[in-house]
Amino acid sequence: MGKNLIQKVGQIAVPVKNLDQAVHFYKEKLELPLLFTTNVLAFFECNGLRLLLSVPEKEEFSHPSSIIYFQVRDINEAYGDLLNKDVTFIDEPHLIAKMGQTETWMAFFKDSEDNTLALMSEFEV
Repeated sequence: MGKNLIQKVGQIAVPVKNLDQAVHFYKEKLELPLLFTTNVLAFFECNGLRLLLSVPEKEEFSHPSSIIYFQVRDINEAYGDLLNKDVTFIDEPHLIAKMGQTETWMAFFKDSEDNTLALMSEFEV
């Protein structure tokens, strides 16, 4: 076994209630490539990370997702694009942290299943 047991995060599961509605949101609004679907699962590609939308098998798994932070080049442009697609934002792009010459900006929004997601952008100032 190598030095690091964990190599990378390969897949994130997002619980959904309405798979068709969620597939539409992630495919049409976020423009993520759809890999394939089954009756209760949908897999999307996100730059080497698989995003799995799933209808929970049991009630104890039916809870909000962890916040997924989608990195974008220009947060204001991405924010505007998603607003034009009627995505519901919790807030506007705002400065979260400044580390040295790097600023981190975020804007939080809801998917069709009421999971909280975020746009994030880091740039040198």
